[in-house]
Amino acid sequence: MAVWVWGGRLGLRGCFCPGRLLYPRFQSRGPQGVEDGDRWQPSSETTRIPKIYTKTGDKGFSSTFTGERRPKDDQVFEAVGTTDELSSAIGFAMELIAEKGHAFAEELEKIQCTLQDVGAALATPSSSAREAHLKLTAFEEGPIVELEHWIDKYSSQLPPLTAFILPSGGKSSAALHFCRAVCRRAERRVVPLVQTGETDANVAKFLNRLSDYLFTLARYTAMREGNQEKIYKKK
Repeated sequence: MAVWVWGGRLGLRGCFCPGRLLYPRFQSRGPQGVEDGDRWQPSSETTRIPKIYTKTGDKGFSSTFTGERRPKDDQVFEAVGTTDELSSAIGFAMELIAEKGHAFAEELEKIQCTLQDVGAALATPSSSAREAHLKLTAFEEGPIVELEHWIDKYSSQLPPLTAFILPSGGKSSAALHFCRAVCRRAERRVVPLVQTGETDANVAKFLNRLSDYLFTLARYTAMREGNQEKIYKKK
């Protein structure tokens, strides 16, 4: 996992950064499985595509958006990496959800984009950031309010909780429960950074609210698909 810095890297690998689109991941292969990047020679009329590997992290260090080099097991990269994992889990859940034609797939895609903003904010630790860095990667309260609106919308259509719900309710619902668990872990990785002042408290608030949204959406999905939720039963 790599972090794009300005001019080459920022945010999560091959994705969006605040205000601009960075290089997409290049994975097409040529004949006999040889990577295009190994044999393709650009002509004067083609755009040069950067290689996916940079070798700059081979010694176990990576760069934050501020240009600071930190070990890859640093709290910042733990948080960024777990956020990336969360987006991947949501992407998997979306494939199952798309098969059912659920309209809220658009909400999940929007959340994935917001998670890129989360990653950019996390990759800009305050201790090494200049004002320009912080202004560019500031994480506002808007996405949190939007999540609360969605939670209220789906909660109003659900029967009240009377027991602990086990991850269940069909493939789509179970996948969303898995996303919720990954989201909780991402939140746990972010909390120490908030407590030390390295990142904005809104990032932790967003992840906290996102886990509530994913739980609510999992229940709503099970209901829409007519699947029974399993409940905890004490032996």
